[in-house]
Amino acid sequence: MAKKRVYFIAAAVAGIIIAIIAFRYFGTQGAQSPSVKADKHQEEKHEEKGHEEEEKAVKLHEEDLKEFGIEVKEAGPGKLTVQLELPAEILPNADRLVNIVPRVPGVVSAVSKNLGDYVHTGETLAVLESRELADTKAAYLTALKRLEIAGTSLKREETLFKKKISPELDYLDAKKDFDEAQIELKSSEHKLHALGFSDKYLAALPSQPGMTYTRYEMKAPFSGNVIEKNITLGSVLKDDTVAFVIADMSSIWVNISVYQKDMATIRKGQAVIVSAGNNIPDAKGAISYISPVTGQETRTAIARVVLPNPKGLLRPGLFVTAKLAVDEVSVPVLIPKTALDTEGSKAEVFVQTEEGFKTQAVTLGKSSDTHIEIVSGLQQGRKYVAKGGFTLKAQMSKGAFGDGHNH
Repeated sequence: MAKKRVYFIAAAVAGIIIAIIAFRYFGTQGAQSPSVKADKHQEEKHEEKGHEEEEKAVKLHEEDLKEFGIEVKEAGPGKLTVQLELPAEILPNADRLVNIVPRVPGVVSAVSKNLGDYVHTGETLAVLESRELADTKAAYLTALKRLEIAGTSLKREETLFKKKISPELDYLDAKKDFDEAQIELKSSEHKLHALGFSDKYLAALPSQPGMTYTRYEMKAPFSGNVIEKNITLGSVLKDDTVAFVIADMSSIWVNISVYQKDMATIRKGQAVIVSAGNNIPDAKGAISYISPVTGQETRTAIARVVLPNPKGLLRPGLFVTAKLAVDEVSVPVLIPKTALDTEGSKAEVFVQTEEGFKTQAVTLGKSSDTHIEIVSGLQQGRKYVAKGGFTLKAQMSKGAFGDGHNH
């Protein structure tokens, strides 16, 4: 009897142990807490929703495409321009830059232009009082008067010689004096022309008051901006002092730094796109000069582009990026960048199917400023949205295409 009781107790304990083990194992698999169940449900719903969005398609009529500016093209091969990006700096056009120096020494009596001012051709920049200029003008007036006297004397001697009243020697002496007076006057004229005075000014000089003889006006040879000024009122300037520097900013130089490894790909006439950023539009030009030597410190050569700058947006001193077309390669599928919808590392395009427009993941390859190669995800002949994809996506999210368009 005691032996049966022992067996019974042992069997009961074994049953309890088995029940506990079974509960712990199967209970955790099937009986989860309400919060765990809710999280799992939400996750399943999210996956289903994402799957539905991936499969979602939008059918559009022809008028919808026109209304929203959506352009559909057929994927195909194309030629991709391979670009090289190099650093560059904007400089004044040295062919349209001038150093203004006084052609005579003198004391500054007036300064009418300041740094940064825009000046027009022939406009007065400053005025000097010059004793040397007065001497040059006086020499011209003296030579002019001497020529007048010598001319009168020559006519008289010529008349007397023809009437055989005066000997030939007197006539020849008078002619010699006249010729010398002519040479002296020409020399004086050339000196004044070298100082910037015109024939019109010289013709009016004898009638001008004597106080103007010392006045020398420094004038602008062409229109431009004053980019340097080294003159003050009352200062004494020598005839080699750079008083002003004027630059015509309607055109500028772009000096591109070409590294040694890239020199073989650079040539004259090569197309260049200059990008300054900061809301400044890109500018297009061509290389007009390549330096025959490289810098000893930088080991770079200079390639130069001359660009028009009518609005003055490209200011000297700016550092810019020069993009040069160095090669052209053929690719199986080439699309404009406007067709891409990128988010992080993910890239998609809208493709046209029988059900409507759907997003299609693509793998990208080489690119230029405007186009990009599609390595996979878009086959030749497949129709895709080349322009307006962003609008299409935005309108899809709002359901703005009207009833019956979204499926």
